[in-house]
Amino acid sequence: MDRNTDFESFYRALRDISSSLHINCKIKDVLDVLAKNAAEALDAIGVLMAIYNTESHELELVATYGLSDRLLSKAFPKIGSILDEGFARDKISIISDVLNDPRVVAPQEAWADGIRTIVDGPLIVRGGTLGAIRVYFRERREVSEEEINFVTLVAEIGATFIERDRLIQIQKSQYDRLAFQTEKLSALGRMAAAIAHEINNPLGSIMLFSSNLLKKTSNARIVKEGLEIVLQETVRCKSIIEELLEFSRQSERLMVLADVAEVVEKAQRVLENEFRLRYIRLEKDLRPDLPKVWIDMGQIEQVLINLFVNALEAIEKEGTISVRSSISPDGTKVCLEVSDTGCGISQEHLEKIFEPFFSTKQKGTGLGLAITCGILQKHGGGILASSIPGKGSTFTVELPIPPAPSSGHQKRE
Repeated sequence: MDRNTDFESFYRALRDISSSLHINCKIKDVLDVLAKNAAEALDAIGVLMAIYNTESHELELVATYGLSDRLLSKAFPKIGSILDEGFARDKISIISDVLNDPRVVAPQEAWADGIRTIVDGPLIVRGGTLGAIRVYFRERREVSEEEINFVTLVAEIGATFIERDRLIQIQKSQYDRLAFQTEKLSALGRMAAAIAHEINNPLGSIMLFSSNLLKKTSNARIVKEGLEIVLQETVRCKSIIEELLEFSRQSERLMVLADVAEVVEKAQRVLENEFRLRYIRLEKDLRPDLPKVWIDMGQIEQVLINLFVNALEAIEKEGTISVRSSISPDGTKVCLEVSDTGCGISQEHLEKIFEPFFSTKQKGTGLGLAITCGILQKHGGGILASSIPGKGSTFTVELPIPPAPSSGHQKRE
């Protein structure tokens, strides 16, 4: 076979390989195509391809073409001996003495099948050996550089598909674990909501009877102090349960086209007394030209109140809270930045603050920011946080701007 004919065969084989393979091919189908086309292009007796099993440290036969069953049962030696003979050096190795070379496990069977020359090649990606290709020739002959290059190219294609298949399997495994974990969390949330409903009613009864007893009791100090503690802790438990119920509740939202500045003013009025008692200034920089957004005003007010309360607790006494409105750089969202001059949040905690039940406060429930995040996500928006420990924090609320003017003024969701 002359060199021009070789090039034509190689080109035709590569073209057929390219047209036969697609992204959804199974790895065995890919290697079957490679083995068949390689054998035909090289005018070889047969080709086999194997994948390296990282657990058994052996090559496992995956694809073959043109070889007898008796040879296939003894096709490859242990992976170690193959690696010693050139695979570790990323090279093609040629076996020209089939009867006496130790890499040929069944020399008599190979000779009986007419095999006189064998070419081995590693399937390598990023320096890692993923498998091997072995090509069997009839005559004892020199293997040309073009043939070696072709075998190398086929090996690279095979290695690429094997690596892709392994990455897909890893991603699928990770997805399955994530789906399982998500389902567990969902079940836990439903269970927590059911338990919260059951606990909420007796807590209400405890509060009612504690209050009545406190009103009717004499001035005996011990009894009065005990009842006050019972009432205080019951109120605290009820508050935690109500936050848990709010976190799990799928309530109907009344959406209106509103100005965020109006919601800021309402949230400020609720906490006006707190600002004054703690000597904390609220500085506002609210743009008057911002577009209106679709929001549930009660829920967004709850978001702002929660951010203001967190800022107040971070400052403790004397400081500044500022709220600033703007439009995002891409022009798709209205942004509200709530900043404070408080103690700040460490980077380690900053990554977890929106997780349910995570709190850095001694008596915090860890639900406030989780509820805030959930409300904003249901509005199609989000919240970002940044902080410098010792200097303060900034929370940025993002709400989507309607793509076009709406004729209505309110909608239910």
